[in-house]
Amino acid sequence: MKLINKSMLTVVISLSTASVYYAQQVQDTVKSERSRDIETVVLTGVADIAKDRKTPVAVSTIKEAQIVEKLGNQEFPEILNTTPSVYATKSGGGFGDSKIGIRGFDQINIAVMVNGMPVNDMENGAVYWSNWAGLSDVTSALQVQRGLGASKLAIASVGGTINVLTRAADKKQGGIVTFGLGNDGYYKGSFAYNTGKSAKGWSSSFLMSRTAGNTYADGTNFEGYNYYFALGFQPNQKHDFQFTITGAPQWHNQRSYQIKISDLLKYSSDDKPNRRYNADWGYLNGEEFSNRANYYHKPVMSLNWDWKMSENSKLSTVGYASFGRGGGTGDLGSVGGKRLSNFARTSSGLIDFDAIYAANQASNPDAGQLIRRSSVNSHNWFGVISNFNHKINENLNFSVGIDTRYYKGYHYQVVSDLIGASAYKDTANKNIPANYVSAVYEPKPTWNPFGGKTEPMNERIGYSNDGEVLWYGGFGQVEYSNDNLSVFVQGAVSNQAFQRIDSFIKDGTVLTNGTLYTKTGFKDIIGYNVKAGANYNINEQHNVFANLGYYSKQPFFNAVYPNNQNLTNPYLTNEKIFGVEAGYGFRSSFFNANVNLYRTSWADRFQRRSETVNGVRGYSNITGITEIHQGVEVDMNAKINDIVALTGMFSLGDWKYDGNAQGNLFNDNNEPMDSNGNTVASAATSTLYLDKVKVGNYAQTTAALGVDLTPFKNFKFNAQYRYNANLYANLNVLNFATPEAGAAGALKLPSFGLVDLGASYVIPVGGKRSFTIRGNVYNLFDTYYIQESYTNIHQGTTNASGTLYDGIDVANEVFFGFGTTWSASVSFNF
Repeated sequence: MKLINKSMLTVVISLSTASVYYAQQVQDTVKSERSRDIETVVLTGVADIAKDRKTPVAVSTIKEAQIVEKLGNQEFPEILNTTPSVYATKSGGGFGDSKIGIRGFDQINIAVMVNGMPVNDMENGAVYWSNWAGLSDVTSALQVQRGLGASKLAIASVGGTINVLTRAADKKQGGIVTFGLGNDGYYKGSFAYNTGKSAKGWSSSFLMSRTAGNTYADGTNFEGYNYYFALGFQPNQKHDFQFTITGAPQWHNQRSYQIKISDLLKYSSDDKPNRRYNADWGYLNGEEFSNRANYYHKPVMSLNWDWKMSENSKLSTVGYASFGRGGGTGDLGSVGGKRLSNFARTSSGLIDFDAIYAANQASNPDAGQLIRRSSVNSHNWFGVISNFNHKINENLNFSVGIDTRYYKGYHYQVVSDLIGASAYKDTANKNIPANYVSAVYEPKPTWNPFGGKTEPMNERIGYSNDGEVLWYGGFGQVEYSNDNLSVFVQGAVSNQAFQRIDSFIKDGTVLTNGTLYTKTGFKDIIGYNVKAGANYNINEQHNVFANLGYYSKQPFFNAVYPNNQNLTNPYLTNEKIFGVEAGYGFRSSFFNANVNLYRTSWADRFQRRSETVNGVRGYSNITGITEIHQGVEVDMNAKINDIVALTGMFSLGDWKYDGNAQGNLFNDNNEPMDSNGNTVASAATSTLYLDKVKVGNYAQTTAALGVDLTPFKNFKFNAQYRYNANLYANLNVLNFATPEAGAAGALKLPSFGLVDLGASYVIPVGGKRSFTIRGNVYNLFDTYYIQESYTNIHQGTTNASGTLYDGIDVANEVFFGFGTTWSASVSFNF
């Protein structure tokens, strides 16, 4: 195997090790701030937590207080928007539909860890924040490691690692009751209580919450719950056990696809775009009805065991399990030869479900029906991570461990609503010539923490396949440290075995490109990474660090079995990432600063993107992508006096594609389609002219400035300005099919700046009891801004309308950010 292809290298240079300290907490000297080790306030287990002026990575840490005070009714990832090289948005704006990018890499290539456990989907790397909507309630600290990070596991931390650390069972005794309100009928209520640790070593922590309402966008009603329970037992100084279970059953209506600016203007009451407009809903028999709804419950349970074997040896182990059940809805089929996109909309731009209902009533299953289906994406997931650490002497230690996982995903469709039809005739199951299905499943989550049964085969439509992933991994690290110097070398290797099981095909079906079998058998792929780094503390104020790493990363499941067929990709190759980081940090009693430089190249990448072609929704498979990411990052904070504290950051990126790629198209039902949206026998592969095109979706220039004021005891006020520029449109296969399109490049979106305000006041009522009143306003000046664009339609090109909005052709399909929103809450601590 050729270890490094220089044309495919990623070099990342990042100059800084430290957290962006939360300014309101900078009350002590820098030395005492560093002494408050993050491990003393949270359950860490096997988590790899970066330490200031020791771990040679670029890192930012956010404590519980900042999350409580500033998050409000925002999405959980948005709390990171003032972190260098981070761009988080609400995307379509549905509850939990947010997304985040770090250094230009999307979240499927950002490792998200909860107490050291990986939570990225094992088939596609996705993170669905609606499944983790309750994390903000139970998070004690949130740490973002930009770049390859400090984790010893063989994880997909190409852009970075997000470590979410939840509260430990032995948190101090006390409780809190909170009631919150927000714009558009937002409501949240929660209750939490911690017993503290008993004399016999037992402790527990409990939380329950409910959130409901509507988001800023029309037709986005939601309801979500969150439960958390932790039980701790420390029988002696050698053993510590922590059991946790958490889940967030929820359902929410969505705004799934970007909308043409021309439609946002058309369905507006003034000359400004209607930022609330949602094209995915309407009314059915007088009641609100959404074509796009998501429902899911993904409980996660874990048992951590820390065993202090001796003064020099420690074994940390976590066993975990997750049973996810749920899916998302959309339209399926046609009636009278018309798909959903062919039906005329109401005068308000809503889907005319009453017209569809009437058409279905006048038709029959044999002639065709248009229904709402639910695409189920359930799973069972089990894993064990164990890390043994031994201290050889005062300066030298090593760690070795294992990371094993098993995952089985269940993917199929069922009828969610017949919309007036008597039944739906399905012909996708080749083992049943014609299956008439009338069973309907409401898009609401199950509360069963162990998942429960999946729907029977004769009630499945469209497709039915399972994905199995077996993961066996090992890792090791050697670390040397003294008062001024810390050096580490680490490596990890993993074997991922993939198998696809398709219940709808006939075993032994012969195709021109191979023979289909119900089970593919496991395809084994080896991946590995090696990393090394060093940090040197010049004195109490200055430190420098450097690290490098190389990843040979296995492709995702849909690259192993592309085009949703039981045929293995004959051109499989691992993705290749190489990184080098270096850094500098400055610390003093009143001012801290970090400067980061980085360069990243990523080769042989496979990507699956959502696509809409002439109103037909689907996806594209893109192969052979190489990207270069490079830039500079600066962050700082200053404690002016006991009243005023300042924070600031700036990051400038240059992220672009290197060379061309290949792509092909499929509709929502996994059928190949051409560039006009027509279903074809086989998907044609086309060249995407991407060389030197800017990477889209994430702002390449970001800046933020914040002030925190404590004018008198128990009152805090904060104001924050953040700026985003050099933001480009998404990669869309239809926009880069010619050399001319490639030369035009990605569409550059207008830059924007936003102002947020917040305040809190604590009212003591005796002893440990107190009331806390909080309020937040986001986008104070109601700024209109485009947060992302699905298309790259330049002025004067074939698909352009000739009409511009803020310099952008109105034929482009975009998501605007929310206007002014607010939240308020009152809490009782006891």
